[in-house]
Amino acid sequence: MADSKIALITGAGSGIGRACAIALSKEGYSVVLAGRRLDALQETMAEAGPGAKMLAVPTDVGDPEQVKALFARTKQTYGRLDLLFNNAGMGGPPGVMLEDIEYKAWQQVLDVNLTGSFLCTQEAIKIMKDQDPRGGRIINNGSISAHAPRPNSVAYTATKHAITGLTKSTSLDGRKYDIACGQIDIGNALTPLASRMTRGVPQANGQIAVEPTMDVQDVAKALVYMASLSLDSNVQFMTVMATKMPFVGRG
Repeated sequence: MADSKIALITGAGSGIGRACAIALSKEGYSVVLAGRRLDALQETMAEAGPGAKMLAVPTDVGDPEQVKALFARTKQTYGRLDLLFNNAGMGGPPGVMLEDIEYKAWQQVLDVNLTGSFLCTQEAIKIMKDQDPRGGRIINNGSISAHAPRPNSVAYTATKHAITGLTKSTSLDGRKYDIACGQIDIGNALTPLASRMTRGVPQANGQIAVEPTMDVQDVAKALVYMASLSLDSNVQFMTVMATKMPFVGRG
């Protein structure tokens, strides 16, 4: 059995996942890092430092068998799971209009963003409901796109709206097992994926505009807070966004 809390983070090889993995490690968690590329996961481990307790498990979250293997490895190594952060995600093809998106591209976004979160949630519940002490916490990365779309983003936006439904269903169905589920909606955290914001991105009125960003460490702090609560309490939804990004109001 592990002598510290155990967290599993998908999409842990870069950006928000990497920042949150390191932050949780600093709080004493043992962290399982999941992502497609082993080298990227190893970079996260290196950045966390020699004292960090981390396990890298290369995983395609859209593949049911790989997801089962990921959680089996977690249980075998640590004996339990206290926190799952469903963070892995991808955007759709940039600049492609809704009517022109190919089915394969649409399906790929669904597989990673939605099906991957669902598969991981299933496996996490199976562990959490039977462990002693029972229960745990699941946090989903919803994104600002869980509330409002960007132009030409139908695949990404549809999956993030669906994540909100997954969050609510998991929160309801997990109660009987002492499993809490919440969602963090993030806007313009400065990661390699969001660096395009600093160069200008399409707006609803057709213009291209540079958008303000925020430090990804503020996302990690928010995630750590959500994880720190007792299982008697839950942050159901939290929005963490760049203060001046064009989201609230009309831009």
